[in-house]
Amino acid sequence: MKIKLLALFLTFFAFGAMAQKNDKVLRHVVLFKFKDNTTPAQVKQVEDAFRKLPTQIKQIKGFEWGTNNSPEGLAQGFTHCFFLTFNSEEDRAIYLPHPDHKAFGKVLGPYLDKVLVVDYWTQK
Repeated sequence: MKIKLLALFLTFFAFGAMAQKNDKVLRHVVLFKFKDNTTPAQVKQVEDAFRKLPTQIKQIKGFEWGTNNSPEGLAQGFTHCFFLTFNSEEDRAIYLPHPDHKAFGKVLGPYLDKVLVVDYWTQK
């Protein structure tokens, strides 16, 4: 009986560990600082082009974006944050050189002053 209980406990523990591992996702955070002479229409062109990427690249599992509204004054000129989710590093590796991602870079390039990218695995 004790062996059966131990086996049952170990089975639940193993499934719990697998479920916890599967809950982790890879986040890709991208922040843009635009050149001072970039017009609102040009910024919108960049926003629209980035927003299309999840429909063009199936490896993107989650996407959200927004503009800075922090009252702390620490943004250092970065105004836009794009937040992508991938299930694996392999998915990110497909995204980075993907032709649609490269085409987006050509839209962004003339207007970009600085970019900051941080990737991380989620922790609970």
